[in-house]
Amino acid sequence: MPLNGLSEVLWHQRNLLELLLFKLEEEQMILTSGRSRWLSHATREVETVLDEIRQAELGRAVAADTAAMHLGLLPGSSLAMLAEHAPAPWDELLRAHRDAFASLSAEIGQLADGNRELLRMSHRATQETLASLQDVSTYDGTGQSAPSERVAQLVDRTF
Repeated sequence: MPLNGLSEVLWHQRNLLELLLFKLEEEQMILTSGRSRWLSHATREVETVLDEIRQAELGRAVAADTAAMHLGLLPGSSLAMLAEHAPAPWDELLRAHRDAFASLSAEIGQLADGNRELLRMSHRATQETLASLQDVSTYDGTGQSAPSERVAQLVDRTF
């Protein structure tokens, strides 16, 4: 039955969205800890889950169009429209999927925005730290600490 196939695809997508939420929370914990050693791994895992979601979206579109035709609707019908025309218990199940997608999407959006802000703050702090390292001592040929020579610097203030 097309509605059963659609439901299976929707469960798979929900699981992927929950996994994405988990991976974003992991990334946020790394960002807030100030230890960036694993940040590239966390970001790569987020990207991997996003790729899986994109691939699953194609399967969802096909399953939804098949279910829509089965219900006498046009392909491309929304999940709300499918739920409205589906018999019980599919109508409630499709509404529950729709509500879960809306909730997960909102959570993911908030967490992704927070992570982007944390990355911006971290980048700014790194730039400020590097800018404060102007009076750096170096070592001479004998291994003694020697202040570096002042040289002219060109500063581009357009940033």
